Amino acid sequence: QAPIKATCEEDMSCKTGFPEDVHSAVVSRSVHGGQPLLNVRFRSCDGSKKIHFGSSEPEDFRVAEDGVVYAERSFQLSAEPTEFVVSAQDKETQQEWQMRVKLTPEPAFTGASEKDQRKIEDIIFPWQQYKHSSPLKRQKRDWVIPPINLPENSKGPFPQELVRIRSDRDKSLSLRYSVTGPGADQPPTGIFIINPISGQLSVTKPLDREQIASFHLRAHAVDVNGNQVENPIDIVINVIDMNDNRPEFLHQVWNGTVPEGSKPGTYVMTVTAIDADDPNAQNGMLRYRILSQAPSSPSPNMFTINNETGDIITVAAGLDREKVQQYTLIIQATDMEGNPTYGLSNTATAVIAVTDVNDNPPEFTAMTFYGEVPENRVDVIVANLTVTDKDQPHTPAWNAMYRMTGGDPTGRFTILTDPNSNDGLVTVVKPIDFETNRLFVLTVAAENQVPLAKGIQHPPQSTATVSITVIDVNESPYFVPNPKLVRQEEGLLAGSMLTTFTAQDPDRYMQQTSLRYSKVSDPANWLKIDPVNGQITTTAVLDRESIYVQNNMYNATFLASDNGIPPMSGTGTLQIYLLDINDNAPQVHPKEATTCETLQPNAINITAVDPDIDPNAGPFAFELPDTPASIKRNWTIVRISGDHAQLSLRIRFLEAGIYDVPIVITDSGNPHASSTSLLKVKVCQCDLNGDCTDVDRIVGAGLGTGAIIAILLCIIILLILVLMFVVWMKRRDKERQAKQLLIDPEDDVRDNILKYDEEGGGEEDQDYDLSQLQQPDTVEPDAIKPVGIRRLDERPIHAEPQYPVRSAAPHPGDIGDFINEGLKAADNDPTAPPYDSLLVFDYEGSGSTAGSLSSLNSSSSGGEQDYDYLNDWGPRFKKLADMYGGGDD
Repeated sequence: QAPIKATCEEDMSCKTGFPEDVHSAVVSRSVHGGQPLLNVRFRSCDGSKKIHFGSSEPEDFRVAEDGVVYAERSFQLSAEPTEFVVSAQDKETQQEWQMRVKLTPEPAFTGASEKDQRKIEDIIFPWQQYKHSSPLKRQKRDWVIPPINLPENSKGPFPQELVRIRSDRDKSLSLRYSVTGPGADQPPTGIFIINPISGQLSVTKPLDREQIASFHLRAHAVDVNGNQVENPIDIVINVIDMNDNRPEFLHQVWNGTVPEGSKPGTYVMTVTAIDADDPNAQNGMLRYRILSQAPSSPSPNMFTINNETGDIITVAAGLDREKVQQYTLIIQATDMEGNPTYGLSNTATAVIAVTDVNDNPPEFTAMTFYGEVPENRVDVIVANLTVTDKDQPHTPAWNAMYRMTGGDPTGRFTILTDPNSNDGLVTVVKPIDFETNRLFVLTVAAENQVPLAKGIQHPPQSTATVSITVIDVNESPYFVPNPKLVRQEEGLLAGSMLTTFTAQDPDRYMQQTSLRYSKVSDPANWLKIDPVNGQITTTAVLDRESIYVQNNMYNATFLASDNGIPPMSGTGTLQIYLLDINDNAPQVHPKEATTCETLQPNAINITAVDPDIDPNAGPFAFELPDTPASIKRNWTIVRISGDHAQLSLRIRFLEAGIYDVPIVITDSGNPHASSTSLLKVKVCQCDLNGDCTDVDRIVGAGLGTGAIIAILLCIIILLILVLMFVVWMKRRDKERQAKQLLIDPEDDVRDNILKYDEEGGGEEDQDYDLSQLQQPDTVEPDAIKPVGIRRLDERPIHAEPQYPVRSAAPHPGDIGDFINEGLKAADNDPTAPPYDSLLVFDYEGSGSTAGSLSSLNSSSSGGEQDYDYLNDWGPRFKKLADMYGGGDD
C-alpha cells in the first residue's frame, strides 16, 4: 500500500481563499462514477460567506458544497497526471478564487516487502479555530485524505490494520475514536472496526468488489464525556479489483443468418459476454476469438470475429446453401485483454444458418409435354408440367410460376401451380371445338416468385412446349335460330302448316343418320312436328284469348336427336306471336244491378268488356232492342264513355220486381261484332237515401239457386252435429251407469261412513258417553257375552241416577245448593265415565325377554303414609281407598 502523504501550512493571519494554489492528490487508476476523490478546503475568515464551488471539467468532476470532489463518470487515469481547476465564488459579492488540482494515479503494486506493507500511516485530525476573547490562535489547515486502496479477496490475517486515526490533542486529553458509515455501524456492519483508544482502523474480513466497490467512512474523536474535540474526517476505502470472475456469455447458443453468396465483410451477428470484474481494468476487458468452424468447407476460415465488439463477419466467398446449409462456430471470450496466460476464458456456440437466395432457376424435366382433351370440356387438367429447382423448397425462390408465351391467342388455357409438388397444371378454361381446332402447341416459360439473383440468367431448360390434342365427341344438335319467332293471326284452322323448325348437327366428321324431331312442350296441344323434316302443323284452332297465351305469345318446345354413341339431343323453342282478329263480341258487366221504383235516383252504371284488343275492342256502342216494346218504354241508356254507359228508368214509377233488360253492345272492329247481353235489374222500394227498404223482396230476389243450396247444406250439417252430440251424451250416461254397477257398494267410498276399531275409555275430564261411539253392529247383549271376554271399561249397566232439577225461576241463593247437589249426584253415579275397572289384555305366551310387572314394588316409604283421606274423595276412588287405606291386610 502506498503511503498517504499530506502537507500543511501555518499562517498566523486569516486570509479568505484556498490555502494553496496547486493541490496534488494520489488516487486509484480506475475511477468510478460517483466516487469521492478528495476534499478541497476553502477558508472564510468571517464564516458568513456563501461559497459555490465549480469545476473546469464538469463532465468528469463535480465539487459538492462541503468541498468533496466526486467523479461524474467512470474512466481510467493515464500515466500522466490529470489536472483541472476548482473554483469558489461568493454568491453575494461574486468574488471568485481558483485552485489547480493535480490527480496522480496510484503506482502499481510492485511486491514490496512484508514489512513495508505493514507500515501504518497516521492520520492526524486538523486543528480547529477557537473563538475566545483572546486573539486568534494558530489554525492548521484541513487534511486532504487520499482514498485507501484495499485489494479484494485478501487472505488476511484478520483483522488487518489499515490506518491509525490520531488527534494532536490526545497528549492533553483522553480521547475516544470511532468510525461511522456503511461497513462500520451501517449495513453491512462490522466490516471495519476501530480501536477507540489507539484509533487503529482495521478490516475484519475479505472484501468483494463485485458487491461493494468502495466504502465512505467518517472518523470521529470525542473526549471521555462524549464531547466532540475534532471535526469528523472522511475516509474513502476503494476495493481494488482482482481477476476472480470468468467471462459469461449472455446465451450459450447464439443463432444467426447470412444469405448465401454473401461477399466478404458481410455482417452476420454479434455475440456478447460480460465479466463481473471491473470493466475499466484489465480484469474486465474481454477479447473474442473463433476456436473452430464446422464444417470447414469451402474454407476453414469463412468467418472472423471482432475481438473487442464480438461482431462476426464473413471473410471468404463461397457460401452456398445448396452445399452447406449451416455453420457452427465455437467462440471464446478471455479477460485480461485476451492474455492467454493470466486471463480467464469461457466459450459459447454460434450457429449460423445460410439462407437461400434465388440463385437456381426452375428447369423443366422435359422439353416437350403432351396432353389431350375432349372437345367442349372445361376445367379439365390436360397436362402436368414438372420442374426442378435446387433452392430451398416452399420459399419464394423455389415456388414456380408458369407463363404461356405462345400458342393460345384466344386464351383457352391457363396454367396453375400445385403448391405441394410445384408442378404446372395446364387447364382448359374455354370450350374447344374439334371441328375448328384439332391440335394446340403451347410455349411455356417457368419463373420463380422472386427475381433471380444478380448475374444469373434463365437457361434454355426454363422453357418447354406443350402439345395438346383435341378429341372429337358426339355433340348435341342445335336449332337455328333458337328461339324461332313466328307471327300468325289467331283462328288458324287445324291441319294448317305453320312453319318448319329444323336443327343442325355439329359433328361433320362422324358417320351418323339424319336427325329425328319430337315435341317436348305444347301447353294447349295445338301443334305437331314431322319427325323427319321438322314441319310443324296445327292440330287445333289458334286462339289468342287462350289462358296459355301470355302477352300474345305462345311457346312450344321441340327436341332434335341423333343416333350417335352416345345419342345426343338438343331442344329448341318456337315462339308464335298471335295477331288478334275480331272473333269475340263485347259483353255487359256486371250482369246484375239494383235500382229504385221511382225515377230518381235510378241510374245504373254498366261497362262493356271484350277479350279482343285494339282496334277490335272499344269504343263501344250501347242501345236497347226494339222488341219487346216495354224495354224502350220503361228504360233508357246513355253512353258516358267509350267503355261505359248508364241505364235508367224512363217512366216515373216501376213496380218492384226483377226485370231482364237486353242491351245491344257493338265494338269498333272491322267488321263490327255485336251481342245482346241480358242485365238482371232488381227494382225495389227505396228510402230517402236511395237504399232498398223492401227487405223481404230483396232477400227473396237476391238469393239464387246456389245460395239457397248452400244455406240448406249448412242447416243440414248443423242438425247432424246436434244429433251426434245428443247421441254421445246418452252413450256417456250409459257407460257411467254401467261402471257404477260394477263397483261394490261396500267399496264405494262416496257418501259412506268408514268403520274403524274402537278406542278405550277417555280421560276423566271427558264428560261424554263413549258408548255412543261404539259400532251398533258389533255390540252384543251382556247376556250372551262369556265371562272374561266382556270389556270391563264399557259403561256398566245400572239404573240411571236421579240428578236434581233446577226450578224455572230459582232464587239466587239456591244456585250454590243446586251445584253442590249436582256434583254429589255425579260422584255417586257409577255409570259416569271414566270407568274404573281392570283391563284385560291378551296373553302373549312365555319366554318374553321383558321382566314381570309383578316385580315392581312400591317404595318403602309408602307404608308410612296415611291413605284414609281417599275415602273422602267419593266412589270413584273407592278401590284405591280399599287397596291403600284398609290397614295392614
